[in-house]
Amino acid sequence: MAKNFESLFKLALEKGPKKVAVAVAQDEDVLGAVKEAYEKGIAIPVLVGDKDSIEKIASDIGFDLNGIEIIDEKDGTLAARKATSLVSSGEAHVLMKGLIDTSVIMKQVLDPEIGLRTGNVISHVAVFDVPTYHKVFIVTDAAMIIAPDLTQKKQIIENAVQLAHALDIAEPKVAVLAAKEKVSEKMEATVHAKALADMNKSGEIKGCIVDGPLALDNAVSKESARIKGIDSEVAGDADILLAPDIEAGNILYKSLSFLGNAKSAGLIVGTSKPIVLTSRADSEEAKLNSIVLATLMA
Repeated sequence: MAKNFESLFKLALEKGPKKVAVAVAQDEDVLGAVKEAYEKGIAIPVLVGDKDSIEKIASDIGFDLNGIEIIDEKDGTLAARKATSLVSSGEAHVLMKGLIDTSVIMKQVLDPEIGLRTGNVISHVAVFDVPTYHKVFIVTDAAMIIAPDLTQKKQIIENAVQLAHALDIAEPKVAVLAAKEKVSEKMEATVHAKALADMNKSGEIKGCIVDGPLALDNAVSKESARIKGIDSEVAGDADILLAPDIEAGNILYKSLSFLGNAKSAGLIVGTSKPIVLTSRADSEEAKLNSIVLATLMA
């Protein structure tokens, strides 16, 4: 069980560095995170983008590019395409978004010729380290699937479980979140939660323990679960929080980040290789943490 990001850094070092292709790399925060990951021995970068701009920013932040591969491509779309091709061909292990719109890089990811699609649902996972919880935990999906149906939620869980296994969580506990703990036909989230828990019990969802519906307090607080009389292996000890839809997931993600002062990281999963697709508003630290996650999953 990883208690914090420091534990994940150590695990990444044990597993060895992975090659990260950065699409449109001329971004100061991105290069700052890549610099630290490289200097810590976690990542080997391949920088794709405007070489002059990359070298100027690197000089400004004290990033020695000696020995680092730079592919000069001033057109952003072509740079994103070249970086994606490096990953799909196996020349790199991880794709990372730089100074390019998400829609542009995702178009390359979904391209049947050079993309990273597998046929699975592509979803977002965020890992959080907060002082009020006893271990790191995953929130999904906060950025990709707007209103997942039951089948999509099953695959979102499977994607998150794959990441949890990469973090050495052998049997992650999945809390399927809703506004209440009892099933109500009027609240689809509770119906889906019960169905997902049943799928897990029948062996349809493997490699984890799924329970729900659980309200957020019961998922993360054993005392809350005790007071409400909830008997569950997951309650108070969840590794994965499955949000009912993108609004709930996004609000939880941003509440933890901006009000809870949480350390965070995010990835796109369900693809053949992990994708670091952070927001421009994310800190350099969050970008570095995301690189760590991606190298572990790769």
